[in-house]
Amino acid sequence: MIRVAVVDDEQLVRSGLRMILGTAPDIEVVADCGGGEAVATVRDCAPDVVLLDIRMPDVDGLTVLRALRGAPRPPAVAMLTTFDANEYLAAALRGGATGFLLKDTDPEQLVQAVRTLAAGGSVLDPGVTRAVIGGYLASEAETTAAEAISALTPREREVLAHLGAGLANPQIAERMGLAPSTVKDHVRAVLGKLGGLNRVQAAIIADRAGLVTAQGKQRPPGEGQGHGQGAGTGGTSGAAGAGGSR
Repeated sequence: MIRVAVVDDEQLVRSGLRMILGTAPDIEVVADCGGGEAVATVRDCAPDVVLLDIRMPDVDGLTVLRALRGAPRPPAVAMLTTFDANEYLAAALRGGATGFLLKDTDPEQLVQAVRTLAAGGSVLDPGVTRAVIGGYLASEAETTAAEAISALTPREREVLAHLGAGLANPQIAERMGLAPSTVKDHVRAVLGKLGGLNRVQAAIIADRAGLVTAQGKQRPPGEGQGHGQGAGTGGTSGAAGAGGSR
């Protein structure tokens, strides 16, 4: 059973999310609260996934995110956002959020997103993809990422492309004909060489570098790679993209 906590300053939003998630037989909402009670509540109920409002009046979501990610066994955290909260997204990405969802996300996509997060994956709602990518690239040095990509081995570049296409480790293993444990080692090496990024950040870098096509498939070696490709395509644009554990 996947344990979920919902943190939002609006009771109506919390009740709606609780009702949607309650329809899934494998998900249990163990707590819902406002931002002021979030850290203590999450500590007490130990959820697997936290859905966290990015902007609240009593305490902002970024402060709560930092506290949750600093816990001994931190839960996966997906930020709940609206179209007018774009300035917070890059900071949340750097702070360790592994999901970004609009508050009006389709119920079926919300349920699948929670499952992906609980499995160790990352999710990025199509409605916030460009805002996340734009904010992240504006605040990070693209040249550093380009240099890191050039230092990857051909196999590691292939793994990065699959991350950009939103594939989980078992899917990558199947595509590449490798053992899942080997893929896990490659993913860890890729994220490390990219500066300790998480899977969402790596997927954004892969997308920006042109390693994936608009259909979310890996580009053939040498085809269309390099900066300047359109952002927001590939696996980073799906609400259940970049799945799998590190």
